[in-house]
Amino acid sequence: MISHPVTADLFNGLAELEDTGRGWLPHRLPRAARARCDDPQLLSAQAQPSGVRLAVRSAATVIELDLLRTRVVLTGVPPRADGVVDLLIDGRRVGHAAVYGGDLVRIDPRTGASETEFGDVATLRFDGLPPQDKTLELWLPHYERTELVGVRTDAPIVPVPTGRPTWVHHGSSISQGSNADSPSTTWPALVAAARNLDLVNLGFSGSAMLDPFVARVIRDRPADLISVKIGINLVNADLMRRRAFGPAVHGFLDTIRDGHPTTPLIVIGPLHCPIHEFTPGPGSFDVEALAAGAVRFVALGDPDDAVGPNVGLRRLTLRGIREQLAEIVHERQVDDPDLSYVDGLGLYGPGDEAAHPLPDNLHPDATTHRLIAERFGAVLGALSRRR
Repeated sequence: MISHPVTADLFNGLAELEDTGRGWLPHRLPRAARARCDDPQLLSAQAQPSGVRLAVRSAATVIELDLLRTRVVLTGVPPRADGVVDLLIDGRRVGHAAVYGGDLVRIDPRTGASETEFGDVATLRFDGLPPQDKTLELWLPHYERTELVGVRTDAPIVPVPTGRPTWVHHGSSISQGSNADSPSTTWPALVAAARNLDLVNLGFSGSAMLDPFVARVIRDRPADLISVKIGINLVNADLMRRRAFGPAVHGFLDTIRDGHPTTPLIVIGPLHCPIHEFTPGPGSFDVEALAAGAVRFVALGDPDDAVGPNVGLRRLTLRGIREQLAEIVHERQVDDPDLSYVDGLGLYGPGDEAAHPLPDNLHPDATTHRLIAERFGAVLGALSRRR
């Protein structure tokens, strides 16, 4: 077996690699952006390599990855399934393997106290691969921090630049892939495969907050298509009021346009989420559900606070955000014909709830990821025909 140096050119979909002393950690935000925020939620999410994949050309029949994951478990909350690595050969998913071992971080959500148990490196082996020259893509787990410790094959490898149009997408945990089956079957990954796009996934669980440094990252990345999904995290974090929201959206889009003045830019409104349609945040775990061993979320805000007489001080709901986003995009389209708005209810709406309920009241399941992907892919097809 040939052992290969772990270098950034082996990867697609990342910003940079960090040598942690134990392995190589892919970051989806560059160091300059990470320095602008000390929020543990964001820093954790961006180090979970959703959309990051090792991509090489090789005649290898065996490939091995040594991985060191960091698994976070909340006290009293049922843990997620183990993270998975997907293997694609020439764009077709042919295998997957669950990650094991690694470090375990236990957090008490009531107090914030945490403790860490350090674990061992996992070795994932994919063998019996066809011996001809081919493109191998190994998609890293989309919701576990994953350090790559080693890469081995039984034949030489060369990095593979995608050569495809680059799609930069920013959003929340749904965009990162929460509840998807695997990293190559999140809804953005499915759309990218169907539309032959090179995905850069900037979906950050709990952290799509219109942060200026994220807008600058998008501004500075090469992109042939950009989309930003705005709304749910601002509501369930109860982060801002109506007065702050509109200017924040404008500022976010202005910054992106500084680097991409004519790149197709799609603003996506929130998907249907019953708990937050008319009820502001904050959102929280449903304590009764946790006691029964299930994970569900509830909205703790007062619906009256979203319709008060002082319009600027109204708290945000998903319905209110959709109305403002539609107005903002309509106003900007006068000077920006390459800007589009997609109502999230067209991707997952009230009519889908019976057949595709949100298992935890907040995130779609794996089947619904596919539904969203199919519908957004159709949107991209319609937009491309209009250009």
